Parts: sequence; C-alpha cells; structure tokens
Amino acid sequence: MKKTLKIIVVLVFVAFVGIQFVRPARENPSIAPEQTLEATTQVTEDVREIFQKSCNDCHTNQTNWRWYSEVAPISWQMVDHVNDGRQHLNFSEWTTYEARRKRKKLDEICEQIQSKEMPLNQYVWIHWDAKLSNEEIKTICDWTKNESEKLIPAVTEK
Repeated sequence: MKKTLKIIVVLVFVAFVGIQFVRPARENPSIAPEQTLEATTQVTEDVREIFQKSCNDCHTNQTNWRWYSEVAPISWQMVDHVNDGRQHLNFSEWTTYEARRKRKKLDEICEQIQSKEMPLNQYVWIHWDAKLSNEEIKTICDWTKNESEKLIPAVTEK
C-alpha cells in the first residue's frame, strides 16, 4: 500500500511539473487611448474605481497577470476567462462598437451585476475586494442607464 501511494504521489508530481510547460498566451494587446471607454464616455471617479477593482482585469487590455497566472492549470482557466471577457466586452475597444451595441452592452453590464453573474465567483474568491456591494451595483446601474440615454439619438438616427 505504501509503495502504491508513493508511486501515485510521484506520478502526480511529475504530471504537475510537466503541465507547467504547456503555457497559454497571456497577452495585453496595445491600447489606442482614443478607443477606450473613457475617451467618449463620462466615467465618474466612483465608477472608474469600481471597474478598476472588479472588471478591468477581464474587460480591458490591461489585465494584471498575477503570479498564480503562471501556474497550470490555473493559468489555462485564467487566460480563457480573460479572452472570453474581452470578447464579450472590452472597455479598451469601446469606440469600435456602434451606438446600438454600446447601449446593449451598457444594459448588459447592469443586468450581469444585478444578477451576480459578474464579477465571476472564481475571480471574487481570490480578489475579495472585487465583490460588489449593493451600493456599488446601484452606482454602476445608474451610470449605465445615464450613459445609455445619451446614446438614444445616435441609435434612432440609424
């Protein structure tokens, strides 16, 4: 029994070391300042702070790749989450969205945080301060509604 357990431990260790050599691409694409959310949208300081602590790692091209993002298999999941987050909503590429899509994204931001789908639970487990309070959710939803209303003329013109 001891010998079998020892073999299993060694195999698990070797497998763990081996998977460290399978590295997904962790990228932070360049940012054109004129394409960011803040370039065309009035982002208040409180909203900016909430986005910084709870959203920007997955929804901008400025991900803070922490030390644990170097450790497989965690690194695989992190890269997948960041790529998926950027695909769905990227504040670094905000001006590339048409007005109708911006309104939809603003509505989705509020819906996602109200339903507690965002930020992801896995993110909050590690980043405790990323969990949104009811007050922060209200702040973001009020802001998204206000910004969405500003886009109404642009949407109806098309």
